[in-house]
Amino acid sequence: MRILFWGTPAYAVPSLDALVQAGHAVVGVVSQPDRRRGRGRGLMPSAVKSRALELGLPVFTPERIRREPALQAELADLKPDLSVVVAFGQILPPEVLAVPPLGCWNGHGSLLPRWRGAAPIQWSLIEGDGMTGVGIMAMEAGLDTGPVLLEHCLEIGLLENASQLGERLSRLTATLLVEALPLIEAAGAGPEPERWRRLGVRVQSEEGMTYARQLSREDFQLDWSQGALPLHRRVMGLYPGAHTSWRRRKLQILTSEPLVRRLADQLSPEGARLAERWGLPAAVGGGCDPAGAQGRPGSSHGGAVAPAAGAAMGSAPGAVLAIEPGVGLVVATGGCPLLVREARLEGKGTVAGTAFIQQWGGRVGNRLGDGENTAAVESRQA
Repeated sequence: MRILFWGTPAYAVPSLDALVQAGHAVVGVVSQPDRRRGRGRGLMPSAVKSRALELGLPVFTPERIRREPALQAELADLKPDLSVVVAFGQILPPEVLAVPPLGCWNGHGSLLPRWRGAAPIQWSLIEGDGMTGVGIMAMEAGLDTGPVLLEHCLEIGLLENASQLGERLSRLTATLLVEALPLIEAAGAGPEPERWRRLGVRVQSEEGMTYARQLSREDFQLDWSQGALPLHRRVMGLYPGAHTSWRRRKLQILTSEPLVRRLADQLSPEGARLAERWGLPAAVGGGCDPAGAQGRPGSSHGGAVAPAAGAAMGSAPGAVLAIEPGVGLVVATGGCPLLVREARLEGKGTVAGTAFIQQWGGRVGNRLGDGENTAAVESRQA
């Protein structure tokens, strides 16, 4: 089939490759314009544009496709049988959607109607969803509201970050698109409702719909008054961008583990050991994690914070409670402590384990997110 491909980030590259490898004729690739990136702030092409040029495919980079009727006409002259959209980053206008006789189809990184919108992978992690997946959806005028042809579920691991989950979903998107295209071709052209009926698509319900809004600068700032679990979810979901401060310098937290006893079987061996030492038993006041305690999709409330059995709950949120050799820092939160395993201080390289304190010149009792040192606190051992 003749395919017009729309995509921008690295997430979409496996789908483009899969379509070419499956023998389809990709007649054009539409991607976002080059943007300034990196230390030198030079203009850099998108990952999809770079790959398309390597494949020798024609590339188009509209600033706003809905405002460029001349380009719309040029794309229509390519006479695509269908359009495939994977993380393009702009809403296609009705004039563009109406061109391909077999329709426009989107590989979307969530189980619709959960997380319509721009950042489904990040929000599924931030909100603690246990499952996610990919849907191949027929596009219509609404934002991710079209009927779903194929979908597949994936379980989200507690220690999985947005990059790792994105890689899995990216590969799955490519696989499902290759599976969907013969079905779309066999259903043939014709009025949209008739094509959808022949395909047996699932019409989305509005029940359970959530919107994955664009992330703002404020979303990336860690609030140590939250519990370990919501803080950890934000670190994983915003990887590698969630940050706090250390002596008035920006500190990115790259890898963490929530030291919550009931989650010990999902932690690393080191994390499980520390959860036993620092986490409050669930039988005592409902545990020490005040937010997202049940791990339900979209949950944000648990029980009230109970008095701690150790130093964790008596320390200011953000205080370094312990330095675990070869593992990382145990940091106080508004609930159970958070184990910070990997971080990057502004102007420095990424460090892990005890290299934190060696590089930063800190000690137990210092406080993250405060910009100043606090009085030292005693590190409690089990």
